[in-house]
Amino acid sequence: MRAVVLAAGEGTRLRPLTEEKPKGMVEVAGKPILTRCFEQLAALGAEEFVVVVGYRKGGIIDHYGDAFEGTPITYTHQREQKGLAHALLCAEDHVEDDFMLMLGDNVFRANLADVVRRQREDRADAAFLVEEVPYEEAGRYGVCVTNDYGEITEVVEKPDEPPSTLVMTGFYTFSPAIFPACRLVQPSTRGEYEISEAIDLLIRSGRTIDAIPIDGWRIDVGYPEDRDEAERRLREEESPESTATD
Repeated sequence: MRAVVLAAGEGTRLRPLTEEKPKGMVEVAGKPILTRCFEQLAALGAEEFVVVVGYRKGGIIDHYGDAFEGTPITYTHQREQKGLAHALLCAEDHVEDDFMLMLGDNVFRANLADVVRRQREDRADAAFLVEEVPYEEAGRYGVCVTNDYGEITEVVEKPDEPPSTLVMTGFYTFSPAIFPACRLVQPSTRGEYEISEAIDLLIRSGRTIDAIPIDGWRIDVGYPEDRDEAERRLREEESPESTATD
C-alpha cells in the first residue's frame, strides 16, 4: 500500500518557524514532523511515499532525496494551495490501489494500524481516525455523524453549529474512488477544495466510510504552541523515567 503525504502548505500560522522552511521540516523533539510521518507510515508497511510539496519544496526534496530509509519517495507539486482535495488530486497519477493518506503537519501517537486493517478487510471504501473534542472546538474541524455501526453518514467542514463533537484527524485510508469525488468538489466559502466534501460525496454515492475512534493522541501542528505541546508530550513519553515505569 502506498502512502500519500500532504506537505505543500505554507504554514503561515506557524511563523516565525516557517519563514525559511516548509512546515513539514519544523522540528518536534529533535526530528522534522515529516520524518516522524515517514517513520510511522513505514512501520505500517508503506511501499512508497508520494509526497505532495509546494511551499519551499526544495527544503524537503534536498533533505530526503529519493528514499527514506529504503522506502522510495516520489514528489508531486501542488502549485497553488487550494485545499486538501486539490492537493490529493496532485497525487492521483501515482496511486493505483488503496492507499494511506497522512497530513504532513500532524504528530500521532495513536492506533493508525487499526485504520489500515479496516481498509484491508474490503468492507469499506475509506476509513479514518476520529476523535471526540469539546463542542466549542468542533467547528474548527471536519465534523462527522455516524450510525450505530460506526459508519460515517455525514461530514461537515468547519460548521457554525456542529452536528456532533466527533471530528476527523489527519490519517485516512482510501480506495481510488476518492479521486473522482475530489474532482467533483466545488470551492467552499473559504475558496478551498475540502477533503470533507469529497468524503461526503462518496457517502452520498452509497460508499461505506468507517470511523475508527482514536486510541492515543495526535496534535495538528498549526501554531507554535502546538509544536511546543507535541514536543512536551513526546519528550515525556521518550524520557528514561517514562520508559522505566512502563
